[in-house]
Amino acid sequence: MKKERRLILALDVTSRERALALADMLRGHFDAIKIGYPLILSAGLEVVKEISDHAPVIADLKIADIPNTNRLICEAVLRAGARGIIAHAFPGKDALLACADSAAESGAELYVVTEMSHPGALQFMAPLAEELARLAVDVNASGVVAPATRPERIRQIRSIIGSRTIISPGVGVQGGSALQALEAGSDYLIVGRSITDAKDPLAAADAILAQIS
Repeated sequence: MKKERRLILALDVTSRERALALADMLRGHFDAIKIGYPLILSAGLEVVKEISDHAPVIADLKIADIPNTNRLICEAVLRAGARGIIAHAFPGKDALLACADSAAESGAELYVVTEMSHPGALQFMAPLAEELARLAVDVNASGVVAPATRPERIRQIRSIIGSRTIISPGVGVQGGSALQALEAGSDYLIVGRSITDAKDPLAAADAILAQIS
């Protein structure tokens, strides 16, 4: 990704038409667009290519299976046009390495989830976040996912992964602060419902850009 806007649009909608309309409307406001199961399952895998015509696509499938299954998932979505993938580290190094190898072969980026942004992540993920971050380094991932809702966690993860990229969800609806996340060390903010559910998505995106500029 080109680090220009420092924003990634989370396109968590289920309508292909709505997704393409938002991608077109918000062109130039984001460095990438993140799409996941809701849109892909509703619109089909071909929507990855359609969205990638507007911006680089990160496939947020939070891949978490055995190595061979991970590889098959990665290959399918990367063939469809994704330039980045998000995977969990908790299945272990061999499973994560399958994702890393697939990404490397396609010239794509792998982002490893260290800790998610919702309150429930504190139960099981937070205690292991640092270990998961080290595993991301071990497989030479491009970067990690760390929560904008807990800036102190971003700082801790940054101390482990060094210069690798941190992308942070949770800004807006979930209560995360754009400025606090960036100050803590995040490289990109992931913003979804605050923009996609707004009456005026373009104005909402402009407002967030104004905050961080």
